[in-house]
Amino acid sequence: MDLKLKNKLVLVTGSTAGIGKATAEAFLAEGAEVIVNGRTEEKVQSVVDELSRHGNVHGIAADLSDPEESRALVEKTAEIGELDVLVNNMGFFEVKDFTDVTDEEWLKYFEVNVLSAVRLCRAFLPAMLKRNKGRVLNLASEAGIKPLPQMIPYSMTKTALISLSRGLAEMTKGTNVTVNSVLPGPTWTEGVANYMEGAAAQEKTDLDTFVKDYFKVNEPTSLIQRYAKPEEVASTIVYLASEKAAAINGSAQRVEGGIIRSI
Repeated sequence: MDLKLKNKLVLVTGSTAGIGKATAEAFLAEGAEVIVNGRTEEKVQSVVDELSRHGNVHGIAADLSDPEESRALVEKTAEIGELDVLVNNMGFFEVKDFTDVTDEEWLKYFEVNVLSAVRLCRAFLPAMLKRNKGRVLNLASEAGIKPLPQMIPYSMTKTALISLSRGLAEMTKGTNVTVNSVLPGPTWTEGVANYMEGAAAQEKTDLDTFVKDYFKVNEPTSLIQRYAKPEEVASTIVYLASEKAAAINGSAQRVEGGIIRSI
């Protein structure tokens, strides 16, 4: 299937690892020109070097929770070309009791997970609307619909991204621009792997058994009863960015293995 993404300029934030990196690679496989982003020059350059064999890839280091660094990224992107696809993937989470989360930590969640996307949408969406073409994809989570008690600040920010995406989609009415959110479920990224390996060691059990038991105990509504692969989430993102998905707009696309028990 030709997704007609050849030579499209794509920015994927937070793309030096995990879902972001898999997404960058998937766009390159479709012939797109990709901008990789991370917080440090060293990490960004390492990923650019790794992915360059797959296609035309650029790197821009910027901490997008910082307004000035976000502005610099926008300017550097403009030097490369007109942006066709924006994938707001940057974000973080941690497991912590609600009562232990400080005001400062709440503000950090909002700066990193929400305002980073707001700033880039504000910078790039108007030009897409003027050109009457473009795609914006905001990475939310199943936690945005099914808030997790051990990760309430994270869940709140993902709900905000779903709302942001729908609101921005209303601005695209009658155009060839679309805005959608993508809701991954538990996905086997480097960070999750490290966490689960440590947790399994604490429980003195092997990793495979620990992971299987995790879904039985913690995610019993999951229909796939396993972690998704980053590539599986990436393929959904790439499809939504394509011409084939032009009729999908304002949606909250689930890629969570059926965890959300709802029609």
